[in-house]
Amino acid sequence: MPDRTKHFWKGQRVVVTGGAGFLGRAVVRHLRERGCRNPIVPRSREYDLRRPSAIRRLLKKERPHLIIHLAAVVGGIGANRDNPGKFFYDNLIMGTQLMEEARKSGVRKFVSIGTICAYPKETPVPFKEKDLWNGYPEETNAPYGLAKKMLLVQSQAYRQQYGMNAIYLLPVNLYGPGDNFSPVSSHVIPALIKKCCDAVDKGEKSITVWGTGKATREFLYMDDAARGILLASERYDKPAPVNLGAGFEISIRDLVSLIAKKCGFQGKILRDLSKPDGQPRRRLDTRLAFKEFGFRARMPFGKGLDKTIAWYRETRQTR
Repeated sequence: MPDRTKHFWKGQRVVVTGGAGFLGRAVVRHLRERGCRNPIVPRSREYDLRRPSAIRRLLKKERPHLIIHLAAVVGGIGANRDNPGKFFYDNLIMGTQLMEEARKSGVRKFVSIGTICAYPKETPVPFKEKDLWNGYPEETNAPYGLAKKMLLVQSQAYRQQYGMNAIYLLPVNLYGPGDNFSPVSSHVIPALIKKCCDAVDKGEKSITVWGTGKATREFLYMDDAARGILLASERYDKPAPVNLGAGFEISIRDLVSLIAKKCGFQGKILRDLSKPDGQPRRRLDTRLAFKEFGFRARMPFGKGLDKTIAWYRETRQTR
């Protein structure tokens, strides 16, 4: 590990909101590996980030030098359609108030984690950071995407007026062991893994998946995402947003077939065409992240899927 990495994290007091979540656990683990001795993970039952008083209490107690804001209310297409108001309000109010209180308390650096859902629906592929404002997001994700996008506006405004070192990162869809496999709120990869593995175990002859399968997606392994976030925390201090991705895309149709094969499901794949596809295509231009702080994804997609499937099967059996 480079000396500058060890030097950066030595003595840093780091708050990771959402640090007990899927991505958060990976970020906290990587922080410890990089020399940050005691990352601070506030829990929502003690610190409701929708309440300024709770945020002030957290900052007064922990006195962080750096905040990595991962906390979010998030889900797949179905959860977004069912909870547009909640997803908008909770995500907007948490981020806005947290950054404001961090500014007032003198936090040295604020790392905001945005979402690919902030991009316009018809963004040319690969998505370039300069295209972020060239249209309205895909409708099923728009409230969530716009709420998270306001963190970019706020970070740039605070940098301009107050000199606050706030940066904004745009990770693509994440996956990996420890993901959310809830049938109500999961994203596409864990949802498909659950469908296929459960169908194999129950001897079912078919599964039903959403939409036409024509839409494409890009996926980033959670450990790669965590590494990218920490590299940016160490090395990036500019106002422009930066994509974090793996630089590939796969159609949902091909993704279903791949996961079914890896899970050993050989039955029929039925499509519910009444359900939406979501954004037509997603693939990020990842050159800026490599240029600015040397980030490039490492995990091969097939290997990452194998690890995620193995984790699901192992943990499901122990519940």
